[in-house]
Amino acid sequence: MNVCEYRQIALGPGPGSGSSATSQAQPPASGKQQQQQQRRRRKWESFAGKNRFFCDGRLISGRQSGAFYLTLGLIVGTSGLFFGFDCPYLTENLTVAIPIIAGLLFVFVLSTLLHTSFTDPGILPRSTPDEAANLEKQIDNSGGSGYRPPPRTKEVLINGQTVKLKYCFSCKMFRPPRTSHCSLCDNCVERFDHHCPWVGNCVGKRNYRFFYMFLLSLSFLTAFIFACVITHLALRSQTVGLLNTLQETPASALELVVCFFSVWSILGLSGFHTYLVASNLTTNEDIKGSWSSKHSDESTNPYSYNSIFTNCCAVLCGPMPPSLIDRRGFLDPDTIQQSGGQHNITQEAKMEANLCDQGLNVQGSMLFYQSVPTSLYQTSLCFVNKTMPEKSDGAVICAIVPLGYFKSAYSQGKGTKQLIFQATRTVSSPSA
Repeated sequence: MNVCEYRQIALGPGPGSGSSATSQAQPPASGKQQQQQQRRRRKWESFAGKNRFFCDGRLISGRQSGAFYLTLGLIVGTSGLFFGFDCPYLTENLTVAIPIIAGLLFVFVLSTLLHTSFTDPGILPRSTPDEAANLEKQIDNSGGSGYRPPPRTKEVLINGQTVKLKYCFSCKMFRPPRTSHCSLCDNCVERFDHHCPWVGNCVGKRNYRFFYMFLLSLSFLTAFIFACVITHLALRSQTVGLLNTLQETPASALELVVCFFSVWSILGLSGFHTYLVASNLTTNEDIKGSWSSKHSDESTNPYSYNSIFTNCCAVLCGPMPPSLIDRRGFLDPDTIQQSGGQHNITQEAKMEANLCDQGLNVQGSMLFYQSVPTSLYQTSLCFVNKTMPEKSDGAVICAIVPLGYFKSAYSQGKGTKQLIFQATRTVSSPSA
């Protein structure tokens, strides 16, 4: 066995983190600093997906939230103008019920919007290294011969309909039925409907009911304000004329324009999702035409109860499933990363990390450094070997290693070539 020793890889520290070499050279920390270092970190602080957390992990949303704040601003701004400039006149000349109805609709719209935006949509936890290694062995043993890789799909039978399960290379697992990986949030979401930028979150199994109620209530609120503003302008124009009325109440004119251009799209979305609820479909399935008769005459939706009422009850009135990600759980102190949790490998490190081996060409391999998206939250060094001539277990080679020196050993046995990473510090390093 030929063993090649490597120099220490220079790792660029991520935000809020320092290198291990400098941390060892620092003087002993004070009592307050030791308490901060010993503070038990929660799992949301090292979450692998592209999400943002609030209130110590109690609330979760997507990172791209600019459109969400625009939605919130339009709702609050338009409603505020209506309560400030239209409601006093309508209350005096018509009925006091107008501001009461508008107030109830406004509160309900805000409540459902915030529930949709800050609720876990149904994110599935990623596989641990042991689970991923187990699954890889099962896939390798299941099939594939010669140069053909083993299949990464499974078929299950649901209500007499064959459903194909696809393998997620990011989460290292077979996705359950109706689950899809969101590229924006980088998570697998149960009963994935779509990623909605207007609410700043994915819409899935756990927050779809809030999203649907948000659309319905917003449709009613927008139509109600639109009708009330027209009534207000019509009553005023009877005495002073339309042009004078628009000059006296420019806020009402602005509300009229905003409501006119938004009510149609909101009503259209509400109608579309009403059809999806009644059919027990998702936006993702409808766009792909998963159960369309165009694909196959025998293709039917296996999740439908063949009853509009039952479908609506199943989608909107079923029990709320629990969140599967333990956001507020504590990290294991033995496997916890340093603060920041992410490091970037420098260009010089990539140049220096040339693997020297005998008889195996890895010069065309791509070396990269990443944070392992598992519950262990260790660091990993991985490379994708593109030059291995025959089938090997090392198609994708990864090793769990700490910061510092590590070795690489090349061995050949039973006609199989593999690379074994060995950490100089005590840590479990699975062979690739």
